[in-house]
Amino acid sequence: MRTQHVFYLLIFLSGFLIACAEEKEKGEEIPMETFREEVQPTSVQTSRSQRKSFDYLINATGKIEASSQVMVIVERQGYLVDLTVSEGDRVQEGHVLAMLDNSDSKFALEKAQVELRSRMAAFENEKLGYPTIYDNPAVTVETLAEWDSRLKASSGVLTAEISLREAEMEIEKSTIKAPISGTVADVQVKTGSLVNAGDEVCEIISLGQLEMRVKVLESDINFISNGQTAEIYPVSGGEEGLRGQVIAINPKVDENGLVQVTIKLQNQGKLLPGMNARAIIRAPQNDSLVVPKQAVVYRSGRPVVFTIENNQAIWNYVEVGKDNGKEMEILDGLTADVEVIVSNNVQLAHQAPIQILNEAM
Repeated sequence: MRTQHVFYLLIFLSGFLIACAEEKEKGEEIPMETFREEVQPTSVQTSRSQRKSFDYLINATGKIEASSQVMVIVERQGYLVDLTVSEGDRVQEGHVLAMLDNSDSKFALEKAQVELRSRMAAFENEKLGYPTIYDNPAVTVETLAEWDSRLKASSGVLTAEISLREAEMEIEKSTIKAPISGTVADVQVKTGSLVNAGDEVCEIISLGQLEMRVKVLESDINFISNGQTAEIYPVSGGEEGLRGQVIAINPKVDENGLVQVTIKLQNQGKLLPGMNARAIIRAPQNDSLVVPKQAVVYRSGRPVVFTIENNQAIWNYVEVGKDNGKEMEILDGLTADVEVIVSNNVQLAHQAPIQILNEAM
């Protein structure tokens, strides 16, 4: 029996010693340095912060327009007896676009001519009643002209001359001509139709020079001035390398806080008036501290740039400025000529070990 008790006692002592050894092992802390050594460094690419001229890009959308675009309208009522153009036709200034029936105008013209001849006869008869004026060689030219004016007014010559001019203008209005050289668009009338004064005939568009009108935020207008360059990208695509120049800035802000800017296209490609396009206006900013846009990440809504120290990523809160799609302006929190991380930085932690693969361009 005693031997059995000794055996159980040995088993108990063995279990107690093993438990103590485990508690001692659990109580020992693993040094942080040992933990860091076990973490694999993150491979990153880097670039450098630079102080240089920075192109701030202002994006705006608008429509392509012709610099000269005139709507041709009818100036008198009548039947359209001839339409000489179709949409897409090229015309020169003064080209006849359409003709109205002018039979009544011709009759009015003949009537005005007869009336003028009658009044001129009355004027000549009245002159005979003033021989001391018209037969006197001592009377000056100025005096004769003054008397002519008086007698023409009293005999009705002046009124008849005005009536004749009105009849001639009505004849002229019967012929509708192109006010400018360009391309015919939006023909609104048909041969044989009755038209009224003010009706639209067609539009003449000068395609030799195109413009684009865009709306720019009032916060950006101070960065724009006449002469700045712009890049034009049609919404439909297919056109690259179209350039323009700012030629006008409307000095008024609309109800939406936008300002109209006019851009003159230097090359138009296959653009047509009415096309939608996007314009990028370059606004150079001198002596700005910039980093590649990929260097800026956001943590809890705040911009962060990682720099490098002792092969570790160092977290830097920064204040950012303008962004041109490739580079970002840094207003505070960073200095020039500092190596910054531009890849694999989204999930980086402060003092995380890193391995530089190569310096990014």
